[in-house]
Amino acid sequence: MVFTLTDSLVQEIINALENQEKKFLVDAKNSSLIEKDVSIKVDNDLYYEIPNWTSANGFSLREAFVSKVYSPIPREELNEVLHSGRGVFKNFKNTIKQYPEIEKKWHLYKNSSFLELINNWYNELRDLWGLEKLDQMSEVDENLIYDDFSFFEINSDFDKSEIVSQINSIIKNDCQDFSEDVSMAYYEMWKKDFLSESTNQIGFVCRSNSDDFAGLVLANSVSENQKKVMVINSFFVSTGFRGLGIGTELLSLCLSKIKEAECKWVLIPYLITPEKIQPLLFRMGFEKLGSGYAAKLQ
Repeated sequence: MVFTLTDSLVQEIINALENQEKKFLVDAKNSSLIEKDVSIKVDNDLYYEIPNWTSANGFSLREAFVSKVYSPIPREELNEVLHSGRGVFKNFKNTIKQYPEIEKKWHLYKNSSFLELINNWYNELRDLWGLEKLDQMSEVDENLIYDDFSFFEINSDFDKSEIVSQINSIIKNDCQDFSEDVSMAYYEMWKKDFLSESTNQIGFVCRSNSDDFAGLVLANSVSENQKKVMVINSFFVSTGFRGLGIGTELLSLCLSKIKEAECKWVLIPYLITPEKIQPLLFRMGFEKLGSGYAAKLQ
């Protein structure tokens, strides 16, 4: 029996997923949940299992959220709670209440994750019923990154001297396993490109709400005669802000702006690219090109 995934049923399922003491089934006839017992048989007609959700899933969800908290004090406290070994969920709830803004983001993040889980589960059922899959369920339209960070387009009035100083520190940190000569050579190579007087330069800077430098992406034309191809020669995220999605947003903004300029290709020819960001480049449509990367935009 086909049932409709109503808003009320979605909320019931979310509540049931958080209840680790009882098990629930979907009553297809009434499009509602009932408590599972031995007298009711799951037949995928009148009664359906709800999505599987365990305490391990709950722990992983909290761990993923905490990795996105950029404020060091609450992040460290929440991490300590998660690895305390006892009363994790209760202590997590009590600790996060001390930080109302982060608690709000946690509930948004959790709700969004549950909606994605329920949407995938329901689409699997619709596939079995021979029905078309539904689009992702609507959720709260709130980008957590933009709550804590701001993104600014680089233009001729932008203060590049301050960025140069910040990038110098990042390069020194990233190149600490090499000699100082290597670090300085990489810095000077980058600085020359960054301060070039290109007539076609596109870039974005990210700053935290406390005005800390968090990241940068910058692209230049290959030459005056070649404006259909741009080169990304700067792409940095400060060490303390990595893993929060800042690099993804910077690259997305930059590629969108490049596409607006009617460029067809973007190259990353010699940027020293850590292996850990390669999956991001591939998700954004880049492919390996020799020792660099290339993406076709149009």
